[in-house]
Amino acid sequence: MIKITRVDERLVHGQVAFAWTNSLGADCILVVNDEAAADKIRATTLKLAAPAGIKFSIKSVADAIALLNGTKTDKYKVFVIVGNTDDALKLVENVKGVDHINLGNMKKTESRRIITNSLAVDDHDVQNIRAMAQAGAVVECRAVPTDKETDAMTLI
Repeated sequence: MIKITRVDERLVHGQVAFAWTNSLGADCILVVNDEAAADKIRATTLKLAAPAGIKFSIKSVADAIALLNGTKTDKYKVFVIVGNTDDALKLVENVKGVDHINLGNMKKTESRRIITNSLAVDDHDVQNIRAMAQAGAVVECRAVPTDKETDAMTLI
């Protein structure tokens, strides 16, 4: 069962690994990121940030879609983490269980405007967020689980 899918450019770090995993009651973290899946050093580094006793896996987007549409993850409470709204949208469009997107951390860049203390989006991200919502997913903004859940559509 997929508990939540989080967009966080940092992928796995203390806030994600402990606060979110504990809050969700997750027993599995699945990082979905093509670059991290292809880079053994980065994958090893990310795995070190995962809490002890939590199953941890890094998959490419295509491999994650196949995995999540199969039965191997059925016995787990899965916390999915992606690094961008493109990958989140692909999961929403291709995996039935991906229906709740948490926008957690996207840094400010020249092309992005700030919508919360931890989120900045550009026009492409806004288009992806709208597409996720139109596909039926809840798209909300929260840096940490104790923050008030804010509908992303009210901020874009």
